[in-house]
Amino acid sequence: MKEVIVETSARHIHLTDEAVETLFGKGYALTNKKNLSQPGQFACAEKLEIVGAKGVIKASILGPTRKANQVELSLTDARTIGVNAPIRESGDIKGSGACKLRNPENGAEIELTEGVIAAKRHIHLDTKTAEEIGVKDKQIVSVKISSERTTIFGDVVIRVSDSFAPAMHIDTDESNAACAFGEVKGLIII
Repeated sequence: MKEVIVETSARHIHLTDEAVETLFGKGYALTNKKNLSQPGQFACAEKLEIVGAKGVIKASILGPTRKANQVELSLTDARTIGVNAPIRESGDIKGSGACKLRNPENGAEIELTEGVIAAKRHIHLDTKTAEEIGVKDKQIVSVKISSERTTIFGDVVIRVSDSFAPAMHIDTDESNAACAFGEVKGLIII
């Protein structure tokens, strides 16, 4: 067993270069508001509205841009605004939920026919740390979070890349269920 930092990943949006230009204007560059724990990743100052059949919520954009547009919601968020958000690993968007993204500043919109998911809980590890723990990329483990509501999360996917920093990501529903607020650590159970 090994300890890992547990971070709450709130609702957010990943955009392509093309989507950024459509929503913000030709040649626009997203503004890095805050670096995230994963190297090279950052929260942007810009926010968008996610429009579903039953409502609208605002969400931050994460940079840098990607090859595909992706919206990550908690299941509560998805139900609240009336969109389908299957539980998937990041990047696995084929046949996933649809929504509209709208820039509240200028009214520009794009329609996503797929790309809305509830991210499967996962642990980012660099190769060296994965070897030390004794796990491999795509391996499924459990993680115990000790708090006022001690919780063991099963079906946690290990994701290994030398570009990662060790951290587990759970969504806001999972964080609330486990009282995983502030600085939290989890124990990986192999």
